[in-house]
Amino acid sequence: MRHGVARFVTGFLALPVGLYLFYVVWPFLQAAGYSLTDWGGYSDRQQFVGLDNYLRLFSDELIRKAFWHNVFFLITVPLFTIALALFLAFLLNVGGREDKAGIRGVFGSGLYKVIFFFPQVLSLVVIAVMWQQIYRADGQGLINGMLMKIGLVSEDDPITFMYDPEPFLGVPAVLWWLLLIAVWSGAGFYMVLFSAAMQSIPKDVYEAAILDGAGRFHTFFRITLPLLRDTVSVAWVYLGFIALDMYALVFVMTPSQGGPNHASEIFASVLNFTAFQKGQFGYACAMGVALAIFTILLAALQLRITRRERIEY
Repeated sequence: MRHGVARFVTGFLALPVGLYLFYVVWPFLQAAGYSLTDWGGYSDRQQFVGLDNYLRLFSDELIRKAFWHNVFFLITVPLFTIALALFLAFLLNVGGREDKAGIRGVFGSGLYKVIFFFPQVLSLVVIAVMWQQIYRADGQGLINGMLMKIGLVSEDDPITFMYDPEPFLGVPAVLWWLLLIAVWSGAGFYMVLFSAAMQSIPKDVYEAAILDGAGRFHTFFRITLPLLRDTVSVAWVYLGFIALDMYALVFVMTPSQGGPNHASEIFASVLNFTAFQKGQFGYACAMGVALAIFTILLAALQLRITRRERIEY
């Protein structure tokens, strides 16, 4: 410190910044460089093709299908996850009884928080394997087994969750089953996040609103939700990143990693297939760079739209 703050800070940051540049930034720059070539990935031969790989993206029918599947997740995963997490957080913090100590959450809210948060301690691959067993189409699957027991499904005609490409509300049914897993696994974390934000809101605000005759519905939409706007905005951006990925669920859960009949293809699954099955690493790098640019622009737009003056309370 006697030699100056700048030298002290630089000495501590030099190594981690160097490692970050070498292991994170440099591979991104390499991918951008390879996206301008026809590199096959398994040889040193590569020819510069300019923007041909990027122009090819616009005429690739499979890419268009995967893009709209990602858009489906981009809309539904944040929407349903945040809605469920907000509902649970409100119940567990201010949706319960009122007594002399003030407004409380529902009875046993501490236990419920642990139960709902539990999926977060599991790896996403473990969650996918677990739900794979729940969705099994033979008599061993949990859902089909329960429905067979009560006579709603026969052994000869079980529900084929991951093998059903038929559209439901205009979207392949397999995507709705993947959406259920994504919401189930993510809602607990954002419930805890919103709970922490709600606990910073003075209880006097809720008590004054209730004394004025406001019900739970109006309290949530007129007090809680406006004061959580910044937290919800950040959660939406993070969930948007997750929705643009979804690779682990698609790879583990679906037949042929994107089936049936490409009904669950997403950008990441097409990228993986193009690179490692078709040997077109240059084209796959173009997909990755395009997806990265789209993600950054989307996050910047989201933060720009939701930016406002901070509310003090």
